[in-house]
Amino acid sequence: MDATVATEMLLEVRNCRQAYHKDAATDLVVLDDVALTLKSGEIVALLGRSGSGKSTLLRIVAGLLKPTAGDVIWRGRPVDGPADGVAMVFQSFALFPWLTVQENVELGLEALGVPRDERERRAEGAIDLIGLGGFESAYPKELSGGMRQRVGLARALVVHPDLLLMDEPFSALDVLTAETLRTDLIDLWSEGKLPLKSVLMVTHNIEEAVLMADRILVFSSNPGRVASELAVPFAHPRNRLDPAFRQMVDDIYALMTRRPVKDHRVAAPVAAAAAPTPLPPVGTNLMAGLLETLAAPPYSGHADLPALAGTLQLELDDLFPLGEALQLLGFAVLEEGDIRLTDAGRTFADADTDDRKQQFAQALRAHVPLVAQIRRVLDERENHRASAVRFRDELEDHMSPEYAAETMRVAISWGRYAELFSYDQEAEQFSLEDIA
Repeated sequence: MDATVATEMLLEVRNCRQAYHKDAATDLVVLDDVALTLKSGEIVALLGRSGSGKSTLLRIVAGLLKPTAGDVIWRGRPVDGPADGVAMVFQSFALFPWLTVQENVELGLEALGVPRDERERRAEGAIDLIGLGGFESAYPKELSGGMRQRVGLARALVVHPDLLLMDEPFSALDVLTAETLRTDLIDLWSEGKLPLKSVLMVTHNIEEAVLMADRILVFSSNPGRVASELAVPFAHPRNRLDPAFRQMVDDIYALMTRRPVKDHRVAAPVAAAAAPTPLPPVGTNLMAGLLETLAAPPYSGHADLPALAGTLQLELDDLFPLGEALQLLGFAVLEEGDIRLTDAGRTFADADTDDRKQQFAQALRAHVPLVAQIRRVLDERENHRASAVRFRDELEDHMSPEYAAETMRVAISWGRYAELFSYDQEAEQFSLEDIA
């Protein structure tokens, strides 16, 4: 984008909150007190883990979702419904399979009542711009994933929006295709060829945020809040291998693994039990594999997260849940962008299969209240059986049904591996059958 473009205030989000009311329970808060601004000529990235409310905020900005509280101001006016001059590119390609590339791209213009001749001319221009010239008559099934996402991008650009919203637009693509599309998009932006004024993008990829954005808003989770705002000082095109670039990536990893400081001035009620939180959706084989990798050379128990992510080809939403699961179980510690094995983690990595299961069972009883509660109920009942519905309903008092279901699946998987209980999928019932 040309540096001479005047910095016009396009978007203001003020004290935005999004909560969902749950009967007989406290509200489920997805976003809390979120504020941001967006000016003409800048790309801003919303960076955070899954479940931090980034995509929800993007839909609020687009006018597709009304916030529970707070204001969204677009070009000086409150947003009340889909905002004019705002277009969106989704993670899924969202193309109509029965329409050609040309017809898919023209859809937005048709909805705006643009005459046919102008629709065709602008669609052809957008298709050429994003590198799909010659494929106007092709159908989505004939295109690769990267080409289909280019069609989605052309469909958003053809309406000449002032603001382009992108919701993890590269995450469904393979690494090389995503890199090519990112580079092409930034080149077009830098050369002033994109018919838009600003970009607001959601990502969970730290390198992608540093590579593309002028500012990065780092979100914390449960509920989603802007934890930090970072200016990216590098001119385009950016070099991933530049020491300053690598240092910023490292700094963001450190920021996102830093534990929040508790306010000790506010004492929690002594009798109040901590609300359950979603369990990281990580399998026991992956955890064991990471523990073995960390215990062996060259790491010998301590690794830099960005370097580890690069070696294992894992992204933020893959590596952080793994690290958090190991930290939750007491097998590792995440701190300042590093992961370090605890003594328990080293012992697990060196143990045989039976000893690992025993250690895992002890860790679950000590650190995962849901699994400990399931086993306790089974021990107390004469028939040693219990319905999973009861535990899932309790989780839904504190989290969305989707997170509750996912947390139950994780608890079941971890508990069965540790041989703390059996589970009948059809009956949705826990038991102590076949447990030594």
